Amino acid sequence: MRSRILVLITVTVAAGLGSPAVAGGTVADALGDALYATLLYLLVLLAAPRTRPAAVAGTALGLSFAVEFLQLTRIPPVLRPVLGSTFNPPDLLCYTLGAAVCLLLHRAIEQRGTGTG
Repeated sequence: MRSRILVLITVTVAAGLGSPAVAGGTVADALGDALYATLLYLLVLLAAPRTRPAAVAGTALGLSFAVEFLQLTRIPPVLRPVLGSTFNPPDLLCYTLGAAVCLLLHRAIEQRGTGTG
């Protein structure tokens, strides 16, 4: 399972880096934010693979929100490429959508694997 998660992390990072080339401006920003939450979801799942999907989604969303609110403080320049530098309230919605999509997909995959779906 961890190897699959690592592949998904790689795909997510590539999609995030490539999104400005496919979509511009606001769309790329929104997609990047949703993918940021997706990356955090996958990292939490990698660290704790047996965690319930709702808990993984909640943790990823909480971390996303924490990073966004951290931008209201003075972030050292060396951390800005990873943490950002400007608080933007619409980003919170994009993080929420990203975590929600991950949760729904995770649950669908689990149901498919158990034959209950």
